[in-house]
Amino acid sequence: MTQAPEKIIDTDLLLQRKRRALARNIAGADFLMHRTEEDMADRLAAVSRRFERAATIFCGTPSVAETLLASGKVGEVLQIEADTAFLGHQPGTVALPGVIPLKPQSIDLAVSLLSLQDENDIPGMLVQIRRALKPDGLFLAAMAGAGTLAELRESLLAAEVEMSGGASPRVLPFADVREAGALLQRAGFALPVTDVEPVTARYSTLFDLMADLRAMGATSSLSARSRRPSTRRFFTRAAEIYAERFSDADGRIRATFSLIWVSGWAPAESQQKPLRPGSAEVSLARILKPGGGE
Repeated sequence: MTQAPEKIIDTDLLLQRKRRALARNIAGADFLMHRTEEDMADRLAAVSRRFERAATIFCGTPSVAETLLASGKVGEVLQIEADTAFLGHQPGTVALPGVIPLKPQSIDLAVSLLSLQDENDIPGMLVQIRRALKPDGLFLAAMAGAGTLAELRESLLAAEVEMSGGASPRVLPFADVREAGALLQRAGFALPVTDVEPVTARYSTLFDLMADLRAMGATSSLSARSRRPSTRRFFTRAAEIYAERFSDADGRIRATFSLIWVSGWAPAESQQKPLRPGSAEVSLARILKPGGGE
């Protein structure tokens, strides 16, 4: 019997915070998603083909589908979201978190932006996405990776240890780029590619950073979070530590977002295949010998 994955994320709380952030619609709070959408369009522009049917997977905003349609690389877009609030005016369907209601080999392109890090079963999600793709269909995603909000994590941890002698989890544990690549291969994607794009935002204080995270719906939804309310004194001390360790010469603090981009293709006969071991016509040893390439 397969053991269910550990529920790191409190999904109900996460959705509640995402809905609240969308309803408040604070200007500028979508800066990270906006930048990621621009990068997605650039990456698709480098692919020399058109995708007739695409799906956006739990992106939490209709703007991803709108960006895909505006790119000219996509015919139609189906949105899959956990709540109707995230669909906007484009076609879409509501699904349970972690469930992708698509028939096998029914789409040419699957896109996930800034959401995979919030999944309790990332390997399961990737398998579902690969099955939904037609042969030679593309999966393109960006997720928060290791190093994201490292300054905030360190400052909160230091303040809590100093004031109470212990610490509770407050920032999501993020995968690194190697783990992301391994997950693609494990899910059966061909030609997997991963890379990291660091984004640095600057704020006056830790409180301004936290206000932006709330406006994104990105404050902690960890299942193992402490249920005990944090005091103003605790956050004031964390803000002091943050300013001491991570401020620039002008006094503003830095916040790092490390975005891991992943792409992979559903296997197809037409794709390039690695050579069989021993099938090379010229041995590597001969090439590496002085004069061996002549």
